[in-house]
Amino acid sequence: MSGAPSSAHGSLQWNRANVLGLGFLHLASLAGILWMAFVQFHWATLGLGVLWYALGCVGITGGYHRSFAHKAYDTAAPLRWFYLLFGAAAMQTSALVWSADHRDHHRHTDDDDDPHSILEGFFWAHMGWIIRNRADRPGPNLDRVQDLAKIPGFQWQHRNYWTVAIVTGWVVPAVIALAWGDFIGALLVAGALRTTLMLHATWCVNSVAHTVGSRPYSRAISARDSILTALITGGEGYHNFHHRFPGDYRNAIRWWQYDPTKWFIWTMSKLGLARGLQRTPVKVIAAARDQARRATAA
Repeated sequence: MSGAPSSAHGSLQWNRANVLGLGFLHLASLAGILWMAFVQFHWATLGLGVLWYALGCVGITGGYHRSFAHKAYDTAAPLRWFYLLFGAAAMQTSALVWSADHRDHHRHTDDDDDPHSILEGFFWAHMGWIIRNRADRPGPNLDRVQDLAKIPGFQWQHRNYWTVAIVTGWVVPAVIALAWGDFIGALLVAGALRTTLMLHATWCVNSVAHTVGSRPYSRAISARDSILTALITGGEGYHNFHHRFPGDYRNAIRWWQYDPTKWFIWTMSKLGLARGLQRTPVKVIAAARDQARRATAA
């Protein structure tokens, strides 16, 4: 198609459902801003939006990403169900689809089979791959996630994804906001605006985190470490480390580095809701840094 990235993708087709859905979300987000500015502003509605953003964020970063896609730690049933509910509320597809795409990204980073390779351009990595379908990749390969499909809750969430996403992400906060008379405001702010901001924050892991920052652990991949990306993405910005050691439950390994997801997971482990937290040995990390330094000097 005209305007498509020049690559081995083959022909590209517009994903009309995603184009229409994202168009609706962005217009509804604008309506939410206008609603707060000119119709009715409630601090409680804004606070509800921030809370739902935080819950959805950890549902993706702590649940979909580090626990489900990478098996960096195991969850007890209550935490797993929390992740399935609020991961769906983030409206980033089911846990099975998300994890299959992400495993493909790690397996094929920076090559033609990477679903959102940065080598095809910043916009493609950010959201182009969402709004256009590759002829050679009609959908995620769910064979990659057969391990997850056997765990209670995953297939249920996959089958009922849209119901779970709409009820948890939109209906529940709107009903809560009835307490202060702002049902519409909550739909627009805690629903649409929160979802749109979170989608772009997550996509920054595919675009910004592969463009901005340093590569202290591996020079062979485009993924980079950046405090800027960490601030945008809830701690997912130490991406060079993550791609080098994807099985580690941490993105940031220094105590002072910003990684609220790591702190959340550690807290859940102390409460008995997370177990088997995987940590890369210090000697292995040091060896990777030395290898990256030599590659830089060469």
